Amino acid sequence: MQEKVITLATPVFFLLIFIELIVGWLRGRTTYRANDAINSISLGVLSQIAGVFMRVVRIGIYAWLLQHVALFKLPADSIWVWVSGLLLYDFCYYWLHRMGHEVNVLWAAHVVHHQSEDYNLSTALRQTSSGALLGWIFYVPMALLGYPLEVFVAVALIDLLYQFWVHTQQIGKLGWFDRVFVSPSNHRVHHAVNDVYLDKNYGGILILWDRLFGTFIEERDAEPVVYGTRSPLRSWNPLWANLEVYKAIWLDAWRAQHLKDKLRIWIARPGWRPADVAAAWPGKPFDIGRPLYHPQLSRAAQLYCLLQFIIVLLITTHFLAAHKAMPLAHSVAYAMWLGTGLWSVGGLMERRAHYVALEALRLIATAAGVAFGGIWFGGVALPVPVQAAIAASAIASLAALWIIFKQPTAPHGHLSHQ
Repeated sequence: MQEKVITLATPVFFLLIFIELIVGWLRGRTTYRANDAINSISLGVLSQIAGVFMRVVRIGIYAWLLQHVALFKLPADSIWVWVSGLLLYDFCYYWLHRMGHEVNVLWAAHVVHHQSEDYNLSTALRQTSSGALLGWIFYVPMALLGYPLEVFVAVALIDLLYQFWVHTQQIGKLGWFDRVFVSPSNHRVHHAVNDVYLDKNYGGILILWDRLFGTFIEERDAEPVVYGTRSPLRSWNPLWANLEVYKAIWLDAWRAQHLKDKLRIWIARPGWRPADVAAAWPGKPFDIGRPLYHPQLSRAAQLYCLLQFIIVLLITTHFLAAHKAMPLAHSVAYAMWLGTGLWSVGGLMERRAHYVALEALRLIATAAGVAFGGIWFGGVALPVPVQAAIAASAIASLAALWIIFKQPTAPHGHLSHQ
């Protein structure tokens, strides 16, 4: 259900992004950069792809708990069940979100949403691919109380969709609304790296939870919000964005001398490191005035990356609609092909030379697979004209890739980890 609704809502998301872009341009307050927006949406696409395989965790565990350990069996046709279910879900989400900023292994999943140094509606689509691994724990109370699966899925979707519109700088303060609900002003604070704003305003729909538990702060005119994370990603690679903090935690755990520290690093607050590790491998100090990560690309290179991203984005809609009818191996191969496309586009936007080779291999493999196999993922037979069109598109892209990126470029990318 969630995948279908998100797919149907995607055109609305892009329409609102376009409207925000135009409003910002008319006001002289544009908040978009093409590379950052592509990266954010790529992470949203990757999250939807991963969600296909995470469904057994996200939904399956809840369904099992509901069937075997629920204390009550609440009726799905009762209005009070739906209303209380939404309130309880939002309460559980508050604690998941808060712990996502206070526990290292949970931050490793949630950090993806905060890595953008811009703040706009595309940032809302910037979602983790690994959050379901541990996130289900926080919704166990709903299963124990017997909230039906369809209620859980629906209220989760409502909570998620609500949060889209608050990711904008084009809407100011809203008076009484800001005191009750999560609003653009409230959520801008949540994405801040400023000392005064750090780790505040966790609510999904209601900001009342933050007021109740002491994590609320109002946006201040005298303290403009600076966006991003205190360990900047410095990359457009969506795969690395999902893995960077996991890798950093694992390395610190491996390097720590004491078993207690090896275990503690996973559940400590983000930023905590064993003393011996911090001494031997000191981190870089946080600089709130750092320049934005923005490798320069030619117009032709920008256009190439944008077109390839759009192609992958459109084909993803087919994957999300067709994966249920595919054998698992076909779904995995399809997902890997889509992920490689997003990975390649991100690398090209970083101006890293070896991603040109990756992109060339991807295009050659696509053309050859269609030309010689005559089918698409899932065993879908392709008419000869369609085969020819796909192969011709891949060959044309390969030619454009060589023409545009043939000049050697200075390396960019995971600068904070080199």
